[in-house]
Amino acid sequence: MIEKLQHKYALSEQGAKDMVKAFGACTLANLAQMMPVGILFMMTGDLLNGEIPGNHVRIFILGSVICLLLVAFTEYLQYNATFFSTYVESGVRRRSLAEKLRRIPLSFFGKKDLADLTNTIMADCAMLETASSHWLPELVGAFISTTIVVISLFFFDARMAIAAVWVLPIAFIIVFSSRHVMHKVNRKGSKYKVACLDGIQEALETVRDLKAYNAQDTYMVGLNKKIKAVESHTIFTEFVNAAFVSSSQMILKLGIGTVAIVGSSLLMKNEINVVTFFMYLLVVSRMYEPLQISLMNFSALIATDTQCERMDEILSHYEQTGSDELTNQNYDIEFKNVRFSYEDGETVLKDVSFVAKQGEVTALIGPSGGGKTTVSRLAARFWDIEKGLITVGGMDISKIDPEKLLSMYSIVFQDVTLFNNTVLENIRIGKKEATDEEVKAAAKLAHCDEFIEKLPEGYNTLIGENGSELSGGERQRISIARAFLKDAPIILMDEATASLDVDNESLIQEAISDLIKNKTVLIIAHRMRTVDGADKIVVLKNGKVAESDSPAKLREADGIYSHMLAVQMQTENWKMA
Repeated sequence: MIEKLQHKYALSEQGAKDMVKAFGACTLANLAQMMPVGILFMMTGDLLNGEIPGNHVRIFILGSVICLLLVAFTEYLQYNATFFSTYVESGVRRRSLAEKLRRIPLSFFGKKDLADLTNTIMADCAMLETASSHWLPELVGAFISTTIVVISLFFFDARMAIAAVWVLPIAFIIVFSSRHVMHKVNRKGSKYKVACLDGIQEALETVRDLKAYNAQDTYMVGLNKKIKAVESHTIFTEFVNAAFVSSSQMILKLGIGTVAIVGSSLLMKNEINVVTFFMYLLVVSRMYEPLQISLMNFSALIATDTQCERMDEILSHYEQTGSDELTNQNYDIEFKNVRFSYEDGETVLKDVSFVAKQGEVTALIGPSGGGKTTVSRLAARFWDIEKGLITVGGMDISKIDPEKLLSMYSIVFQDVTLFNNTVLENIRIGKKEATDEEVKAAAKLAHCDEFIEKLPEGYNTLIGENGSELSGGERQRISIARAFLKDAPIILMDEATASLDVDNESLIQEAISDLIKNKTVLIIAHRMRTVDGADKIVVLKNGKVAESDSPAKLREADGIYSHMLAVQMQTENWKMA
């Protein structure tokens, strides 16, 4: 049972155990609220007999006090077991998702957009939080307590008991039959919500481009359609849900009528007394109240299946694991007959083999779509390959924990990611334990100090979301400063100087020359002057190694590299007519 609850509702083991406790607490709370019916039953019997004996008065008073205390105590237990435990578990669930996202391959993020993941972590978690605190415990508690009450009713009079309970299975069958319909409706609703979130996020990210081309009105037409689709589908979902729940609640209320009709008939035949008739009316009126809420809870739980499936997709996803022990002899990176495809099945790399040696700069060049960026990502185990072998110093990287492996890499991407924090802390990402002096020294090597000194608060200036307060070149220099600070033995650079002007590019390349001494350097570049000083060039075309040698020898070979060099020289000499 514990394992089923864990898998079904994305709970930890302790969370599943707390859920079982919540079931028990809700059951006790419901039974405690049924106890006053017994006191009323006894009191009604005495009143019909004409008087209430003195000892019965004391029993009624004491019983009423005990009932109040039991109701208060069980409500306290129910609150702690449902709400308090659920909020603790909600924090555990979100942390578990975050930890899971750290360990799964980046290929997972290739088929998931940010809006979808954000919706899962925030909205889906909130939905399951409500399910765990309000719906599921109350549903199970009502079911168990009602079962106990129904069994006890049969001991008094089976005919009256049947008149009271025949509506229960019919009501639940009606709601349960909505399962398939609601699954389809909720899945479609999730797609509408994600599309709407994507549209809003895209609008915020591209607002400058939209304004530059006067495209705001055109874009808002499409965005309004997405928002309207969410609104319309939400109304439709509520209508479908209400159709099932309301009809089941109407059936449930027929139970009071059948109890009244059957009871009246039996009373007229003197087969039951007035007290028994009165007791059954009291019991069913009290019994149906939590069941009406339970029917709504049952319907709501059916609606959470979609959220549970989306969350389970993350929690049950394959993880990248490996040893924490590094066994490499040096820092040579070697690709041996590597084959790789993305999720769509299209093969990106086909039998790629080359060696990037320690102490040398290896440049990856070639036409767009040839697989250059993919090679650099595979070298750091951002994805796992289908076939072949990638080693660092003879160590198979697929057998090493990704986070441990990345401790050997400094990576400078073309698309720089910065945080809404100070310049100092953005550079310190490269080495979290670095002192302020070490951070400033790295910034100076990357020639960041030139623009940092001009900022309002220097190194303590907040640079906005993703460095929005800085230029593209300044952002890229901060990224390079991180690499200087980390000072790892392997350096991966993807067009590291693409956003720099000629003067700054020359300065940075001089600094990089000091950084890469005795290290393994893998550079992706499109500018031929960037790779002219490389020790080795690997030309990738259509996912294969087309050429591989020193720049001088490749120039003489009159192949792809030679052609790219000639074309770029022509481009640089181009002038406006």
